[in-house]
Amino acid sequence: MSAAPVDKCDRCQASLCCNYITVALDTPRTKADFQQLLWQVSHQGVEVYKEKQGWCLLVYSRCEHLQADGRCAIYASRPAICRDYDNAFCEYDAPAEKGFQLHFRNHAELLAYLRRRFRRWDGPSAPGR
Repeated sequence: MSAAPVDKCDRCQASLCCNYITVALDTPRTKADFQQLLWQVSHQGVEVYKEKQGWCLLVYSRCEHLQADGRCAIYASRPAICRDYDNAFCEYDAPAEKGFQLHFRNHAELLAYLRRRFRRWDGPSAPGR
């Protein structure tokens, strides 16, 4: 008989997974796609990353239902995405960033990447010109 799973949420004082949302993105391929990402990461608390499953928008924003002790105030009626969350391996075990292939925290980081990826990013046919 196996032991009961340990509830990591009870030990996670920072409520790590309840302080951001991620949104899957279509894979950016064109300069126009990347211009959109540049605009998004220009906003405070917004990042973009790529992992093996694809590209994602990462938005840091604390859940309004988190109580001071890190517990959920609407636990019994929490949304399905919260109910379905599997914490078998989560940020409590290791930072999510360890799985990122690419990670852009701001406009400058993404722009530097784009200048390497697109030979003519800043040239005559540069976006916005």
